[in-house]
Amino acid sequence: MAITSNTYNIPAKQELSIQISLSGLSFCILQRDTKTISFLKDYEFERKLNHHEVLDKIKHLYNTESFLQSHFSNVQVIHVNELSTLVPKPLFDENCLADYLKFNCKILKSDFIAFDAIEINDTANVYVPYVNINNYIYDLFGVFTYKHVSTILIEQILATEKNATNVKVYINVNKNHFEMVVINKSKLLLYNTFEYNTKEDFIYYILFTAEQLQLNPELFELIFIGDIDSKDELYVITYNYVQFVFFGKRQDHYKFNLNAQPKNNHSHFTILKSFL
Repeated sequence: MAITSNTYNIPAKQELSIQISLSGLSFCILQRDTKTISFLKDYEFERKLNHHEVLDKIKHLYNTESFLQSHFSNVQVIHVNELSTLVPKPLFDENCLADYLKFNCKILKSDFIAFDAIEINDTANVYVPYVNINNYIYDLFGVFTYKHVSTILIEQILATEKNATNVKVYINVNKNHFEMVVINKSKLLLYNTFEYNTKEDFIYYILFTAEQLQLNPELFELIFIGDIDSKDELYVITYNYVQFVFFGKRQDHYKFNLNAQPKNNHSHFTILKSFL
């Protein structure tokens, strides 16, 4: 989706990506001409906020952080929430967006509903963006684009696994929630998101989903991306129940400044993959 206006042209050099969830914010700046990530930073909240409180956090950062005071040739926003659903293109009608969401998400009549076209598997991703935050970003920067986080995950994983011959389960780990993408022979089998408070919650959702899909934990490959490493208790408990556990790789096409290094080769997956 894109919000557009008539704005003056800015040289296509510096681009900003903002990832927004109720648990935290992430910012990334790409110097397009040198293909260099010059800024990468996460801001975690102490508790899960509502979208009004998150907007207040963004306003505070804009007023206090110098990196947001620059001119950007392109700005994109990634919305992270559980309010999304996939619809096959042959069944998709742009006039029925609320009908698709209401069966598996709690939405309000006042909610603005958007959709992303996912060409790689011919689906529409219908979701609720944080429209109050979109409006503020528009006031700050003018033209910008926005997507749901699951759009990036599905596009990137299907592209990476286009020649896969077996079942793979991708887990994108975040604070207090994770996204799961399951593919079977390069085809999307499932996308879902889960909230967790303990490592037991975490492994329960993985094993329960595997059971529902009739997947054997001793046979499928589980691939971690996001905020996790081999010392994490989430990794340890998963390794105890799933035979084949690996870390993914972003396959970066950018260089990184010293002060903008990602934690490892699989962290910050969605924000770094958001640049086209």
